Amino acid sequence: MDRFVFLTVDGLSRGAVYAAFALALVLIWRAARVVNFAQGAMAVAAAYVAYTVSTATGSYWLGFVVAIVAGLLLGALVDRAVMRHVDHASPLNPVIVALGLVLLIQAVLGMVYGSEFRPAEAPFSRSALTVGGVAVLSPYDLFVFATIGVVVSGLAWMFARTPVGLRMRAAAFAPEVSRLLGVNVGGMLTLGWALASGVGALAAMLVLPTELGLHPHAMDLVFVSAFTAAVVGGLDSPPGAVVGGLVVGLLLSYVSGYAGSDLTPLAVLVLLLAVLLVRPGGLFAPVAARRV
Repeated sequence: MDRFVFLTVDGLSRGAVYAAFALALVLIWRAARVVNFAQGAMAVAAAYVAYTVSTATGSYWLGFVVAIVAGLLLGALVDRAVMRHVDHASPLNPVIVALGLVLLIQAVLGMVYGSEFRPAEAPFSRSALTVGGVAVLSPYDLFVFATIGVVVSGLAWMFARTPVGLRMRAAAFAPEVSRLLGVNVGGMLTLGWALASGVGALAAMLVLPTELGLHPHAMDLVFVSAFTAAVVGGLDSPPGAVVGGLVVGLLLSYVSGYAGSDLTPLAVLVLLLAVLLVRPGGLFAPVAARRV
């Protein structure tokens, strides 16, 4: 029972980070109807900026803030300089461009920083606290939960309660009508890319201390898990991304704890296939209107 409690708590902690990264994918999808396969590489690039700043100044928190700012700027740059010029007549075009961005970003990071793993500092202790003799959350886990909770709540409020959020949703689902109503569709798309990239950078800063460290390919497996979480919850549902992230985190924790870490990639694949076969739109996808 103690092992089950520990694995559950550990899975929820990992799932919270997957939820944040899945939320970044959902933001891009809702803003531009694009699955951004370069999200992981962009997040690593922002984390390297944070590493450079923290190493030069000795301040983790300055690097943390700079990483989020770098993520916001990188997302806006990718939209303005790359994705804005891609022909979206075929859904494969932005996917191919995003995969090319992955190779480009990882190659540049490898040339500048090298391919060795670099340490990723955690701002709080990762030693688990014990309650009743059972190891539970660490101070760092509590920090992760609090940070993700603030981000999810803030984004939910923005999309549901603010004019900017409503304009972003309108620009994504009905761009021509939105233009006629005076909405700056291009600006809303850029804002969506910037927010998604900033959330991705935040997720990278939270997950890297729990992995081997900083590396140009450090977020590859995290992206696969987060993409699965987004598909499980539904690419149109921010709450679904959060639930999907927690489900994936628990699955990976249980499989790793009881069957071995070698089977975790297979478990993610099985979950992804099961959702695509049973409910392709995701568990939280809205019911489509029936057309006669």
